[in-house]
Amino acid sequence: MANNNKAKNIETPERMLQLFEAYVIATKSNPFIIKDWVGAAAFQVDRKKERPLTMEGFKNYLAANAVVYYLGDYFANTDNAYANYIPVCNMIKSRIRQDQIEGGMAMIYNPSITQRLNNLVEKTENKHEVTEIIIKHGN
Repeated sequence: MANNNKAKNIETPERMLQLFEAYVIATKSNPFIIKDWVGAAAFQVDRKKERPLTMEGFKNYLAANAVVYYLGDYFANTDNAYANYIPVCNMIKSRIRQDQIEGGMAMIYNPSITQRLNNLVEKTENKHEVTEIIIKHGN
């Protein structure tokens, strides 16, 4: 029998969505600062580079804010105790994937890494066809 009354660190799916939105704001408002050199004199400039959304980032955000240290039960619906979280968990995974794919397509993030993280690999099929078999008998 499912234990749906298990105490949860994230009390409701709505609270999980609020926490995810807070993670998005914190992530997108905290870009990487990349040092670059420009001009003939090669003077240094700092460039901002957008930070991607990641599931690991969301987990670490929750842990750093002492909300929850293990998020797996919510996404796996352990013991069917988190069934009402499934739509929010699916939306979170989808939003992270969308951010990574679109960021890779726009060259904001490394497209090669984005493809691998999201299983977006171009597959080519190589076929070798045998048209004749020759059997030689020795004397």
